[in-house]
Formats: sequence, C-alpha cells, structure tokens
Amino acid sequence: MGSSKRMKSNTKRIYIYKLIVTVIFALCVVFILNKAPNYIRNDITSKTNLVINNNNITKNLRNDVIVEDGIVYISTQDIANFFDGSIFYDNKYDQIITTSDTKVATLKLNENQAEVNGSEIDLVTSARRINDKFYLPFSEISKSVYNVETKYVKDTDTVVLVSLDRELTYANSSKNNSVKYKPDTFSRTVDKVNSGDTLTVINTDEKLPEGWSKVTTEKGKVGYVKTKTLANIDKVRENLTTEKQIEGTISMVWDYFSQYATAPQRTGKIQGVNVVSPTFFSLQRLGRGNIIANVGEDGENYIEWAHSNGYKVWALVSNDSMKETVSEIVNDYELRKQLIENILTVVELYNLDGINLDFENIYEADKDMYTRLVVELAPRLREIGKVLSVDVTAPDGSPDWSLCFDRNEIAKAADYIVFMGYDQNGVSSPKEGTTAGCDWVEANINKFLGQEGVPANKLILAVPFYTRAWLEEDGELDSKVWNMKDIYDNIPDGANIEWDDSLKQNYAEYEEDGATYKVWIEDDDSIKAKLELVKKYNLAGAAYWEKDREPENLWNTISEVLGVE
Repeated sequence: MGSSKRMKSNTKRIYIYKLIVTVIFALCVVFILNKAPNYIRNDITSKTNLVINNNNITKNLRNDVIVEDGIVYISTQDIANFFDGSIFYDNKYDQIITTSDTKVATLKLNENQAEVNGSEIDLVTSARRINDKFYLPFSEISKSVYNVETKYVKDTDTVVLVSLDRELTYANSSKNNSVKYKPDTFSRTVDKVNSGDTLTVINTDEKLPEGWSKVTTEKGKVGYVKTKTLANIDKVRENLTTEKQIEGTISMVWDYFSQYATAPQRTGKIQGVNVVSPTFFSLQRLGRGNIIANVGEDGENYIEWAHSNGYKVWALVSNDSMKETVSEIVNDYELRKQLIENILTVVELYNLDGINLDFENIYEADKDMYTRLVVELAPRLREIGKVLSVDVTAPDGSPDWSLCFDRNEIAKAADYIVFMGYDQNGVSSPKEGTTAGCDWVEANINKFLGQEGVPANKLILAVPFYTRAWLEEDGELDSKVWNMKDIYDNIPDGANIEWDDSLKQNYAEYEEDGATYKVWIEDDDSIKAKLELVKKYNLAGAAYWEKDREPENLWNTISEVLGVE
C-alpha cells in the first residue's frame, strides 16, 4: 500500500517536472521567435552603402554607388528616385539636366564643367556613362544643386547624404555603448561607440519604446540607443520652410489689354483680390525665345498701384496660340534657356512678384517638352522669391487644346496650376450650351484631384466674367460673347428666365428679330456657386477672366465667399 502511494507520488512529480520543462521550452521558443528578427543580418557588405537622411536605402538602389578618387558617383536613375524625378538626358547637346527647388544644372558628358542657374562652375571630373548607365559626380554638385552634404566613410564603405534644409540634432555618447539594430537590449549590435563620440539623433515618426532614441553613428550606421546614454543634446538646425507669398486663399484677377494698347490706369482698391495678372508679355513669333514686352510708363504705374494696395503682380506671358513658336522653343534646351533668362530679366526689371504662364493651343506632341520648360523655369523664379502659376484647360479634351498638358508633372514643378474653368461650350462648339456649368466644373475639379494627381493646395479655379448668347436663325447656329455686367441689360423685358439647379445658373430663352436666343447666365449666384467649390475642395484659390467684364457688386460676393478682404 505504501509502495503504491510512493509510486503515485513519484509519477506525479515526474509529470509536474515534465510540464515545467515543457513550459520553459515553449517560453524559450517564443522568446527566440520573438527576438530572432533582431538578429537577422541584412547588412549589405558586397557594395558601397548609401545612407540618405539617416536611412540606409542601399537595397532600393537601381545601380551601384561608385567611389573613385574620393568622388562619389550616383546614377541618374537613382537620382531620379531620391532627388530629382525630372532629371533628363538631352540628346541634342549630350548633357544631363537636373533640377531642385531652386536650381537648374546642366552637365555635359565627359566635360569637367557644369552650369548652375546660368553660372559655370569647374568640376574635378565629369558626368559619364558607366556600364551603359549615366552617372553624375554627385559629391561635386550635391551642395550647389541639391543642398545636400556628402560624406564618404571609408571604414564602412558608406556614403552618407544629409539634406541641409532638414532638422539636425547632435548628441554625445555618455559611455562606451552598443548601437542596436532594433530598440531592444537583446537586439544585435550594428556599431560600437566610445564615450564622447558624436551621434546624430534622428527625429522619427517611428513609434519607439519609451527610453529609446534612433541615431546615426559617425560611420554612417543607423540604429538605436537608450536615451539616457545621450549627453549634450543640441539641435543645431531646424527644418527650413519656405514662406508663401500669399497666406490663405489666392484671389487673382487677369487684367487683359492687347499688345497694341497700354496698361489700364487703376485707382482705388478692388475688394476680394490679392493678386493681379496684367497681360504684359507675349512670345515673339518664331523669335527663338524672345518675348515682346508691353509695359511702358502705364505698366509701371499699374505695378506701383498694385503694390500700393497690397496686391502681388503675377504678370502673364502668352504664346498667343502660336503652336510653331512654342514648338521651336520647347524642343531646344538653348531656346528654353533663352526664354527663361528673358523672363527673369523682366521680372527683376519691373519688380514683379511672379509669372502666370499662359500657353494655349499647343501641339500634343510637345506635351513633355512643354513640361520641361515649366520644370526649368520654376526653380529659377523660386530662387529669387518669385511665383510660377501655369494655366491649363480641362482634362480629356481635344489633342492640342487639352491633351497637350501633363497636369501632374506641371503641378509638381510649378507653385500653382490654374484650371481655366470655362469654354465648356466655346466658339467652335457644334451645339449651344453653358460656358461653365457648375456640375461640369466640379466634375473636372475631381479629375484634377483624382486622375491627374494635382494636390488641392496647388489648384486654382478660374471662373468666367462672361457668357455666350447662342442664337439660331434659319437653321444656322451662332454665338457671341456677352460681358457679365451686360447680360441682364441685353435680355429683353418679359423673357422667360429659369434657374437650372444642376448647372447652378439662370437660363433665358426668347425670340428676337427672327432668331431664337438661348443664354446661360453668369451672375452673382452662378459665380458664388462655383467659388463654393474652392472651399468645398480646399483649393488654393480662384481666378477671374477678366477685369472690367463684371458688375461692380460682384467683388463683395467674392470677398465674402473666399474670406479675402
């Protein structure tokens, strides 16, 4: 009996022992599985590593980084990935054109020279083809073009790039320390630092466990240390931000006058406006980048009037619908450069605040090269504190009127893109209809924001201060433009006027002198409805074609809806 009890007791103890061992083994397995990722060695040691702003992006490189005689070469494909999505090989002049926010640089292949914003600089080496890929001597141009500091750490074969417009914080290690692969004491060590070594403290959106900081070592290794081991933390640079010319909603009015007239003489203040765009400049026909200026004394007085009222002056540059002239310029870098230099000259000469580029009716085949003009013009203006806005039509139209614009790339390069939200039914339309129905305008805003990928804070909606009166007589259809301020005076008394809620417009139809008139009316209510879309979609602002076609009281409505005094 006692022996039986002892056997049962031993069996029970063995069972409990096995259970404890099993639990301990299971916990060890869980621990190992949990910590194993911290020990995975994903270091790339077979080639030069690249660290950009405290992130090792070597595995994302399309081509190897090359270091020769202390010069760091990076392929144009990788520069496109990380610095300049518009970098371009110009076959005609055998050169690479690269841009940043405020710089345009050209590097001819195999020539030890570069041109940056029109000034030549000497290089130790040149842009070149390596293994059939284009490479730039990045370390030679990184500061002057991209505002990036380049450092090569030979011990770890690592190139470290730091943007000089980003926040920068240094600290010293308070002890000999191990920099961890993950923010975990059990993680593997990626680098060792000595007491007093300088670390770059990374301001990261990553959710770190309490008490850990992300750092980069002097050898370019990125990892984690306990925050309490950091001493003498010093933020030496804040994120640099560019101040906008206009804080809040943009409200721009075009002030048109032909090249045969002079600038209008304005007095007083226009309520609800903070930008004016006088039509000062146009391209010279087949002029190889030359422009015709129509400023004169009246124009200078206009600019003085605008500035005295607190308005910014974004002067318009027009192509006057000259397709061949635009094609001549945009397809030749030297002519694009000539036009850009001419624009910069008049901007500084007349103390303008920006340019409104209004090239309409251009060849669809020139779409990409027109974008190049915008890409190369914007940084030059931005460098001197000026704004570039670019006018475009609604998407999905005819080849040379609509499909000729790469709205996405234009919006990336320019400060603003202006949707000319009118001529829904224009002079060449085969049927009568509204100039700018609110439903059509809203549908196209959604196309800009959706399929075209234009950010809302870069999109300006332009609305018309005119409409078309359509008349049909003996089966023939014709139209004529009516200024907004004259519409109700032109419609005879007793004509039937009805509100169209989908268009957000009044519609009039009547008979006169044997013709049937149909008029989709632009008035206070229709303009207000379209301006409400600016608020609904948080757009950058609104623009108006053109001054002096409007009834005077409309400016009160614009001011109230947009909140612009």
